[in-house]
Amino acid sequence: MHWKFWGLAIGCWPLLLWQGRRVRKQALRLPEACGDRAGTLGQGQKLRLLICGDSAAAGVGCTQQQQALAGQLVNRLAGQAEVRWQLHASTGLNSAELYQQLQGLPASTLDWVVVSIGVNDVTELCPSRRYRARMNALLQLIEHRFDGPRVLLSAIPPMQHFGALPAPLNYWLGLKASALNQQLEQVLADWPKASLVNAPAVLERSMLAEDGFHPSPAGASHWAALVADAMVVPEPECK
Repeated sequence: MHWKFWGLAIGCWPLLLWQGRRVRKQALRLPEACGDRAGTLGQGQKLRLLICGDSAAAGVGCTQQQQALAGQLVNRLAGQAEVRWQLHASTGLNSAELYQQLQGLPASTLDWVVVSIGVNDVTELCPSRRYRARMNALLQLIEHRFDGPRVLLSAIPPMQHFGALPAPLNYWLGLKASALNQQLEQVLADWPKASLVNAPAVLERSMLAEDGFHPSPAGASHWAALVADAMVVPEPECK
């Protein structure tokens, strides 16, 4: 991957630069989803959940939060537990900015933290070593600020399938996304309470919103199912 990424960068740099600028200028800007960003749903054993991250977590590509990751995930979990949930996500955040945002939250006790981050690190061409350090720092912050919760990090999706990105820019950014995912896997080897939720190898057109960049309601549903499957909700204790 390393030689492919740099070979393409050297050989096609003027084209990649032009395509990148053109995509930023012409990209369709969609708003974050409307609706509640905190609440309680379901019955049973209490599950305290934080969903955080970038525009995908914030519901860009969906009209309402009920259609987005947070709403669909909470609805799935509510069949097994009383879910006390909160969403802290903003458009444009990279991993360093998410760290700063979580620093501003009050310390509390959580059972699970779901993280969506990395796409903006890819588009900013964050060096692998820096990304690795950022993600390690983010996990340390979550560990200490939220009393050692389980953490699920969504892998950066295969950006080569983003309809908003022309070739060869899509392929090049897909290589970068894969490289950062590999760095994250290495970081997680040192964090037994954290794990990676892999993205689909191929993103079907129906999984993307009209901007060709963010999850559609169908994509968010698939994503929520992957996250929910990775979570083990404890059975209620017998009385």
